[in-house]
Order: sequence, then structure tokens, then C-alpha cells
Amino acid sequence: MPALWIAHVTVTDEEAYGKYAAIATEAIAEHGGVFIARGGRYVQLEGRDRPRNVVARFPSVEAAEACYRSERYQEALSHARGASERDLLIVETTE
Repeated sequence: MPALWIAHVTVTDEEAYGKYAAIATEAIAEHGGVFIARGGRYVQLEGRDRPRNVVARFPSVEAAEACYRSERYQEALSHARGASERDLLIVETTE
């Protein structure tokens, strides 16, 4: 079953986060991920407001988790730590 990678982010250091985004984009593509939403308009109805929201579709939960745990994505993540506050989850779709 396909899965969605959903990230809610507040960026605190644009330069460092830009490095994260460039490397993460490559890592996500390498694992079959395709961006569905990336920082577009949104309406916050409940919970913590994070101004950057990203959704990527992966072939499976396993592919998305393998991406997260990959050496390339962990390299990207090293730039996001200290440059953002993030919530990230992977959820299987019903399709």
C-alpha cells in the first residue's frame, strides 16, 4: 500500500534548512517518493501551527521509513537539526 510522509515544520535558520531541503529532495526521490504538497497555502484548524507543511507519497511505509533511515537522508537531517522544529510521520493510505 502507498504511504504518505507528512512533515510540519517551523524553520528557524533558512540557510541551514535550505541545505537540508536540497539533500532531502534527492534522498526522497531515490526511495520512490514524490512530493504532493510542499509549503503551499494551508488552513490551520487544530493543533500546533507550523508554517511549512510537506507531503510526499511513497510506494509503501517501508520505502518511506527506509528513506528516513538512509545515510543520505540522515546527512540531510543533520542540517535540519537546530535549524527547525519539526513533526514528521508516515501513514499508510487506503488506496
